[in-house]
Amino acid sequence: MKHVQKWFGDIELSKDLLLLLAIGGLYSLSISLSNSFVNIYLWKQTGKYIDLAVYNLSVVILQPLTFIIAGRWAKKVDRVMVFRIGVAFLALFYLSVLFSRGHAGDFIVLLGGLLGIGYGFYWLAYNVLTFEITEPETRDFFNGFMGAFGSIGGMAGPFAAGLIISAIGKSGYTVVFALSLILFALAVVLSFFIAPRPAHGRYLFKQIVKERHRNPNWKRITSAHFVQGLRDGTFVFMISVFVFLSTGSELSLGTFGLINSCLQFLGYTLVARYIKIKHRQRSIFLGGLLLYAAVFLFIFEVTYPRMLLYAATIAIAYPLLLVPYNSMTYDVIGRAWKAAEARIEYVVVLEIFTNAGRVASILLFIAAVTFFNSQVSIRVLMLVIGAGHLCISLFTRNIRIGDM
Repeated sequence: MKHVQKWFGDIELSKDLLLLLAIGGLYSLSISLSNSFVNIYLWKQTGKYIDLAVYNLSVVILQPLTFIIAGRWAKKVDRVMVFRIGVAFLALFYLSVLFSRGHAGDFIVLLGGLLGIGYGFYWLAYNVLTFEITEPETRDFFNGFMGAFGSIGGMAGPFAAGLIISAIGKSGYTVVFALSLILFALAVVLSFFIAPRPAHGRYLFKQIVKERHRNPNWKRITSAHFVQGLRDGTFVFMISVFVFLSTGSELSLGTFGLINSCLQFLGYTLVARYIKIKHRQRSIFLGGLLLYAAVFLFIFEVTYPRMLLYAATIAIAYPLLLVPYNSMTYDVIGRAWKAAEARIEYVVVLEIFTNAGRVASILLFIAAVTFFNSQVSIRVLMLVIGAGHLCISLFTRNIRIGDM
């Protein structure tokens, strides 16, 4: 009999679900501790927007390619093993940053590639495990509390990293990256307690891509993930650069993350408790609208107070959007053709569409800073692609789970 615990009324939580939450929390803390500061670390070495773009482009190109390989391997070996491979590459990435010392800017493609491969293996396994371990009645709970735990990591990570780097200078980056290695190691240890989940059968990757022509809901949700990637690709690194440039202090970036994550924690907790299936469409639209409105807070004038207001706004918007959106995505997959047999392939194809949006975003960014005045073109580009999350509702509004 499956061991379960009851939280929040009659919601049953298995041991594997709780372990998955804990592993996701450790991952979030590790990434929040270091990720934004890697971009600043590279920026301080090169001072070029194009280098940041190439680094992040390497990540988003290698990630979906790795997803395809990881998906095939997940059909031959245990998914938890695929997860461990991902964490190993993430650890190798931080080791490479540490050993490159002041020359990381010379290896931006290699570093981005290692991170992309790590993300690919990790998120393939994590997303498939989420799909298998959660049920329709526990998905909003899981996604909400995963967001809340991520926010806790986001509170502690960036602020602690900012304090460390501000206190001891350049060597503080070494300390921060080393701490990330330790957290990844703890995540690996916890993964050994998740029950083995081997998979068998054919790898139906091409068939699932073609399923977009037969399943309208699948076409809509993959299109939604593409426009989501359009915003994420550039915003994921430029926001941290804007915050840093507005003050020149790593501590300011840590404070930005602290404020954002404190409010986001509250947002995810409330959304997990109160947003029901019937509220999903309105919540996705409202979250996307707030995210686009937030762009206007800094796009014409970048100051630190404006960036803090942006942090507070997106902290409210992201839970409203992502909790129902992620749950809807899993529900679409769960009711799709051969969902049980091809769940891995569905996750792989979804990731390809998300990263295709990110690649398009960064290529547009590279074109903008190469052929136009960067101070103007970057802002114009962010004003355009910043509507990506708002466009999600254009595709999800016609999804009807009960009709599948």
